[in-house]
Amino acid sequence: MREAMDPWSFVIAAYAIGIGATLGMIGWSLLTMRRAEKRRDAARKR
Repeated sequence: MREAMDPWSFVIAAYAIGIGATLGMIGWSLLTMRRAEKRRDAARKR
């Protein structure tokens, strides 16, 4: 019986964290971009 650690659980966790963080940043940037566009449009209408 081997008592070596299986690295795949860490690899999968790292990919899950990386993909989740990337998707979170994309969502955050889209929301920020939409807010900035609304402020720009409001400033142009004045």
